[in-house]
Amino acid sequence: MKPGITIVTVAAILGWLSIEGVDAAGPADQRRVELPPPVEASALPVEEAIAARRSVRRFIDRPLADDVISRLLWSAQGITEPTRRLRAAPSAGATYPLELYLVDHRGVFRYLPEGHQLELAASGDQRAGLAQAALGQRMIGEAPISIVVTAVGERTASRYGRARGERYVHMEAGHAAQNIHLQAVALELGSVPVGAFDDQEVQGVLDIRDDHEPLYIIPIGQSR
Repeated sequence: MKPGITIVTVAAILGWLSIEGVDAAGPADQRRVELPPPVEASALPVEEAIAARRSVRRFIDRPLADDVISRLLWSAQGITEPTRRLRAAPSAGATYPLELYLVDHRGVFRYLPEGHQLELAASGDQRAGLAQAALGQRMIGEAPISIVVTAVGERTASRYGRARGERYVHMEAGHAAQNIHLQAVALELGSVPVGAFDDQEVQGVLDIRDDHEPLYIIPIGQSR
């Protein structure tokens, strides 16, 4: 049996994170749940992952286990150098403007690299709303999860200026997204980058602040 299949099957038996008693309107520390520690090894060489990556637009609506979600989020923004708190994707001046949001059947969660946690932003299945905000692209509603990459551009612009900072933020979003796509391949999942959406509608679905600018929606799941 291949490594990606083993990971999904074992985690499915163990179940998913419990969000019972977690209130999206409650204090921040009461809205957070721990993710399983990321597995920092794979049987699939990076060259094979690069060669195998394709955009997938048809998904099986089967929930992904939390250790799989853990690896996907870690690959984009996880802490990989504990002393200096450096992350998996390079960032201009280590300004780290990106904020990731997970959307699945349970709700909308913000990923917190420090502590490797999820913070509940909105309860309930918001996938259909996200698909509608993305101009009705049904694959977003079908996929078990989407990772929405947003950015607080001021974090980088305050150091490098508006024009150069914007360029660096967009570069960083690409770095993080490619990490997600390659990790998906290693887990035998499909993914696709989506850039066609209404920014304000996405912000409304995610219930996030205006300064969190949506840059990518990445639906992920088992392909069909």
